[in-house]
Amino acid sequence: MVDNSSTSPNWDINLPLSQSEEASVAAVRQQKPNAAPLLAASKLSKSFGGVRAVDNAEIQVPQGSITGLIGPNGAGKTTLFNLLSSFIQPDSGQVLFDGEPIQNLQPHQIAQQGMVRTFQVARVLSRMSVMENMLLAAQKQTGENFWNVWLQPRKLRQEERKLQRQAMEVLDSVGLASKAEDYAGALSGGQRKLLEIARVLMTQPKLILLDEPAAGVNPTLINQICEHVVRWNREGMTFLIIEHNMDVIMSLCDRVWVLAEGRNLADGTPTEIQQNNAVLEAYLGQ
Repeated sequence: MVDNSSTSPNWDINLPLSQSEEASVAAVRQQKPNAAPLLAASKLSKSFGGVRAVDNAEIQVPQGSITGLIGPNGAGKTTLFNLLSSFIQPDSGQVLFDGEPIQNLQPHQIAQQGMVRTFQVARVLSRMSVMENMLLAAQKQTGENFWNVWLQPRKLRQEERKLQRQAMEVLDSVGLASKAEDYAGALSGGQRKLLEIARVLMTQPKLILLDEPAAGVNPTLINQICEHVVRWNREGMTFLIIEHNMDVIMSLCDRVWVLAEGRNLADGTPTEIQQNNAVLEAYLGQ
């Protein structure tokens, strides 16, 4: 039996939400259990050199939810994330997004369908401005067709002005509007995470996969990221989050899935996970 009082992981909830935000999150959570899965994976397996990184795993992300994915180091979380987003192909199993199988699609095809991801180390185009990073993220631009550059210049200019306005609105929402003309490489680690999320929003996704959004970020920016996730979720955005910061997971998520040694260990509400002895033992190695 694990002694929860002295050796258990830090489950304290420190996210500073206002009373109205807490009430809104609670109200939304009550409505979500019956939501149909926007993303559903079943019997996913992946081996590397004989090592089973993911073993017959499953996960479901209801539409409109904030779903968490946790587990000890080496549990297979990142591999599962890569399988869901098709950055690597599974040995077996199926991934359904919005009711359609996607495990054989390329990552850009999945992004075009509305599922996009971020990375643990934010990937930005360092030698381009913040605004240019944002504009490149917008999909299905008229200027992507070579002939349109010459045949529809007026439409191109109108579209570019519209995208610039949209990008500035998104940057303003994450507190980066003043950095619009700065090089992306000049941003701090936390600001790069915010830029990566803002760039994802330019694609107008249905589902965002966040890979450790709090990793390497100072507490102030962690709180800002969490507040943005709560607000976007209230506006209808769905999230799947990998995170080692238990405060973030337990504060934000409606449901949490736990992996250990590549297999499903548990799933449930944050409260249920906090009280699950098998989860505590997996984290403590006992």
